[in-house]
Amino acid sequence: MAEVNGVIPTIDLEEVNDQILNEKIREASERWGCFTVINHGVSLSLMAEMKKTVRDLHERPYEMKLRNTDVLLGNGYKPLSEFNPFYESFGLFDMASPQAVNSFCDKLDASPDQREILLKYAKATDDLARSLARRLAESYGVVEPNFLRGWPSQFRMNKYHFKPDSVGKLGVILHTDPGFLTILQGDEDVGGLEAMDNSSGSFFPIHTLPNTLLVNLGDMATIWSNGRLCNVKHRVQCIEAKMRITIASFLLGPVDRDLEAPDEFVDAEHPRLYKPISDGGLRKIRLSKHLHAGESLKFITINELSDVPKID
Repeated sequence: MAEVNGVIPTIDLEEVNDQILNEKIREASERWGCFTVINHGVSLSLMAEMKKTVRDLHERPYEMKLRNTDVLLGNGYKPLSEFNPFYESFGLFDMASPQAVNSFCDKLDASPDQREILLKYAKATDDLARSLARRLAESYGVVEPNFLRGWPSQFRMNKYHFKPDSVGKLGVILHTDPGFLTILQGDEDVGGLEAMDNSSGSFFPIHTLPNTLLVNLGDMATIWSNGRLCNVKHRVQCIEAKMRITIASFLLGPVDRDLEAPDEFVDAEHPRLYKPISDGGLRKIRLSKHLHAGESLKFITINELSDVPKID
């Protein structure tokens, strides 16, 4: 398994031996909580078209951007703010649904070509995320008939406004992703993404190479795996005064039921760590308590004092 960035592995998804491929994905997910993939099935031309589309949509007037409202807590448009002065972002919940994509495009007056690009990219990255999640389950011998049922996906389309006085500052604070698994198309022209080594607490840069995608594991993966999968902490530093465009495709946890670790992860040596919770329940803890870097898991830890907000 080759390594890039000096740290995290790059995994070739055209590995012919399924068992070996699954083991590589599992090993990287447990150790680092992130890895880069090549031969991932999302064409280089589609990735370039998607980046251009996101850049163009961010040129829309502010009043139009505000039409991108929340469907779930915190998943609509995020403008520049005192909390995030260098970062704005569109959100698209249930991106695998053509109806959701079309509604998003209608609100932002996207062109027919942009609409088609969003639909194609959403399907490609959603398919990839689900394939990786299933491979993780297979690697642990987990057989769940309803695995991934009711697990929607969400876009987060980001623009960073980095200027000379931004250099050396945080573009996005240290955080974990709340969902199960994230596919990130980084900006190969502008870096700044850093991840934390969970074993040492030190940070290392993640460089975006052409035609690669980054995979991150989130809080829901840690819950599902009874603590075995690493919900990687990461941040964005401003390292140069340039615009930076990234596209994150999140495979969330279930929204219509609670998620808990399958029995395959629980035994006398590995007692159940977390109480069952849905995507909405975890999202509510994170947002109501302003927790960003995985701290919300302590509120659902079994045999600990818990202060989980009531889920309406």
